[in-house]
Amino acid sequence: MSLKASYAKDRPNIVIMMTDDQGYGDIGAHGNPYLKTPNIEAIGERGLEMTNFITYPNCSATRAGLLTGRYPYRTGVTAVTQVDHFMRGSETTLAEVLADNGYRTGIFGKWHLGDNHPMRPTDQGFQEALVHKGGGIGQAAGPANNTYFDPILEHNNVSKKYKGYCDDIFTDAAMDFMSKKDKKPFLLYLSTNLPHLPLQVPDKLAEPYRKMGLHEDNALVYGMIDSIDYNVGRVMAKLKKLGLEENTIVLFLSDNGPRHRRTKNDSYPGRWVANLRGTKTSVYDAGIKVPFYVQWPGKIDPQKQAKNMGTIIDLFPTLLEVADVDLPKNVHIDGRSLLPLWTKGETKNVENRDFFVQMHYGPTPFKYMHFNVRTSKYKLVSPHDFPHGIVHQPTDFVLQNVVKNLELYDMENDPSERINIAKQHPDIVEAMLERYENWFDEVTEERDTAGIERISLGYKAQPEVTLSRFDWGGPRVISRFDYGGPRVVEDNQLGYWEVRSKKGRYNVSYDLPEITKDSVAHLKYKNVHLQKNIKKGQKTVSFNKVNLPEGEGNFHAYIKMDRLPVGPVFVDVKRIDK
Repeated sequence: MSLKASYAKDRPNIVIMMTDDQGYGDIGAHGNPYLKTPNIEAIGERGLEMTNFITYPNCSATRAGLLTGRYPYRTGVTAVTQVDHFMRGSETTLAEVLADNGYRTGIFGKWHLGDNHPMRPTDQGFQEALVHKGGGIGQAAGPANNTYFDPILEHNNVSKKYKGYCDDIFTDAAMDFMSKKDKKPFLLYLSTNLPHLPLQVPDKLAEPYRKMGLHEDNALVYGMIDSIDYNVGRVMAKLKKLGLEENTIVLFLSDNGPRHRRTKNDSYPGRWVANLRGTKTSVYDAGIKVPFYVQWPGKIDPQKQAKNMGTIIDLFPTLLEVADVDLPKNVHIDGRSLLPLWTKGETKNVENRDFFVQMHYGPTPFKYMHFNVRTSKYKLVSPHDFPHGIVHQPTDFVLQNVVKNLELYDMENDPSERINIAKQHPDIVEAMLERYENWFDEVTEERDTAGIERISLGYKAQPEVTLSRFDWGGPRVISRFDYGGPRVVEDNQLGYWEVRSKKGRYNVSYDLPEITKDSVAHLKYKNVHLQKNIKKGQKTVSFNKVNLPEGEGNFHAYIKMDRLPVGPVFVDVKRIDK
């Protein structure tokens, strides 16, 4: 792709700051009685606040929508763990398009769309990447005992230990990226992992909220949001100091709503949610309506608010238009540019539209289960109190109940979604349901045709691959998310990895779980099946100079201590021939 002749050397820089699980109510100006967020709100004061900006109810789906302008189901993403968060490497991202058109591109913080080739940020257009693995620091994707303090992070795919608090580390790296003097415009994606669990923050930030008598979880969350606001201020001050403020468009938003409850029996007392219904993972508005601010001096006049609905899939076409870059040929997107609304107040592009949201766990979407259809006025909802448990095809009896009890809300007059008007407007329900059915069939067919992205083994781009429990798939893994009953970490201790391999010679090593008796380690992939005895208390085991074939398949690594096999904690697969 060549640069447009109309490009000038003063093409705008693009800064996207995205937080993780910060709700619409986690803003001082949105009525929160405890928080003050002056630096975040100042972006809107210098530009525009969209008070009706809609994302997806979980991390990976929103991030896929942001980067591709496409409904997440099209890209392969259904949820946030195992294979459900894998975005296909063939997707065309905002970073790829801008990099092809002369932009420097950098990501700092959370990626959560796959940790191995071809799904890493450096595979998807980011030239500079400082990120954590998986969906959060401390999860199974990353090193054991990793925390928000002095974390081990991935700098351009190399693990490195850093000193300090993660939010400050990511912001420092982002400001260094902005400061590079190469006369290129840049795309900066600062995607902090705050205030996502685990709730870890310096005591000095949480202590003022403890003194207010808040629940400890809220004190920690609000302390983390104080950190976010402080670092937003640092970024904005740095832009001004570098003389870049006037030629930079800055966006601030969250990926989804707050995790103030998972079910009706699990809540953080006193969490302010701005009178919105639901929570993170919910298709009610507390799960999908997020803070959104944008400024672009000289292009977006300082305004108070825009009430028109904007969506996460709109940012891809909007920012291409900001950069004066054409959409690549043969790339299908679902979003609409918001730039006419932001710069001219024109609403034509955001009128008469539907936005579809669906979310539950497992790699297979099920029609009718936990979705909404949103227009500027109405919202059709298929609710569910435990979407994590939707991992099996519901029976017709269940589906009949679901479609019989769909809810309809007038969002203009009932933003808290309290008055269900479905019985008064069956014609609207039927019309919106049909549009949902057509959408579901289209996006899931595209996803099924392309298949789940596979992790690459033995490729030049990543000769050494670490496979984690965060990325394994299979029926035993899926079954851990189910209806009812206690779920503990020790449940469902085996999965496999869906891979594609280059023919070659490999060393394969396992980090073992607790080995309580003499056992046997197994490695099984296509026509290869190797076994090795291991002793009680052993920590690692290796299979060296293993010849793996070319192709695609399921990579099985497991230990037989008893009749039911269990999996390793990590598997390192390193190609050793050239």
